[in-house]
Amino acid sequence: MLEIKCGVLKQLLFSRPGIEGYTVEVNGREEKCIVYTDLVGKVASGDQVLLNTTAESLHLGSGGYHYVIAGLNGTEKSLPAGGHIMKLRYTPLQIKVLSAEEEDSPYHQELKEADSLEGVPVLAATLHSMLGPLAVELHQAGFKVAYLMTDGAALPLHFSQTVDWLSRQGIISGTVTVGHAFGGDVEAVNIYSGLLAARVAFQPDVIIVSMGPGIVGTGTRWGFSGVEQGIVLNAVETLQGIPIAVPRISFADARPRHQGISHHTLTVLSKVCKVRCLLPLPLLSDDRMSLILEQARQAGLFDRHEIYGEPAEDALERFRSSELPFTTMGRTVDQDREFFMALAAAARLVQKLLTGQKLNPIILV
Repeated sequence: MLEIKCGVLKQLLFSRPGIEGYTVEVNGREEKCIVYTDLVGKVASGDQVLLNTTAESLHLGSGGYHYVIAGLNGTEKSLPAGGHIMKLRYTPLQIKVLSAEEEDSPYHQELKEADSLEGVPVLAATLHSMLGPLAVELHQAGFKVAYLMTDGAALPLHFSQTVDWLSRQGIISGTVTVGHAFGGDVEAVNIYSGLLAARVAFQPDVIIVSMGPGIVGTGTRWGFSGVEQGIVLNAVETLQGIPIAVPRISFADARPRHQGISHHTLTVLSKVCKVRCLLPLPLLSDDRMSLILEQARQAGLFDRHEIYGEPAEDALERFRSSELPFTTMGRTVDQDREFFMALAAAARLVQKLLTGQKLNPIILV
């Protein structure tokens, strides 16, 4: 289940808060590795390290990196003060965090009584690549955005270059990590308390929820980590927020199950989500619009949810010119236009909700 090798750190490739990248010599070859400094502690070029090389040996999409388990230079790491909630529980890397719900947390008193989002819109996304475009669109429209990262994929928030850039640019006002995900400005135990903590801590106009980089998929109907989207939507409704489902739409993906509206979105919204939510769709060319509307009809989505159409093509130029290049599954904005148009449509719907503008419902006749 786990492949472990020893290596020697060489050149520092990058450094951001909580994460460093190095070249590393492993069995006479120069490869790459990542150090999570909150987990491993201080290391430096020339140090011998213990590496988890499993993902690279399996040629998985881990970004071409090994992961440092521990430095072997004899340096000890002390336990920081505050917090008693453990994440990565009962593993060699279990860590202690100060969770928002704990008595020592500055948010504890408010969260003791909190049980409502009081109508805050929540965009429930699946792929981490959806976060940047959604946040940029909402920020440029003048809205305050908080991001909640689930534990459906990458667990350390620091792994995300997108979150680092959005935070430094002031595009997102704060981050929450829930479940076994860690590293957010605020830690929380689960999706319910995490949503409430996002509202209490940051007072956002809108909350975006998605997993970190690295969605798991198997090609089966149920075996994908994006199934959590339905659970998020259920939680938002329970907490009296406005649940908005961000659809995964593509005509560039070669896999038939992801053509038009992805089978992931159709499964979640027809089987997992038990509440009525808002589903924004981009207005596309006639043939492609006909296809996604027929997919939605066959899945029974018109009976279960409120479906709206929003123009979105004008946002593509903003996405193209972003300082942080936006891609999804390695495809650029121009290579997967409809994917990014779906994100723009979702952001546009939120803008209309927050400013009291009339929505554009799609009704089958």
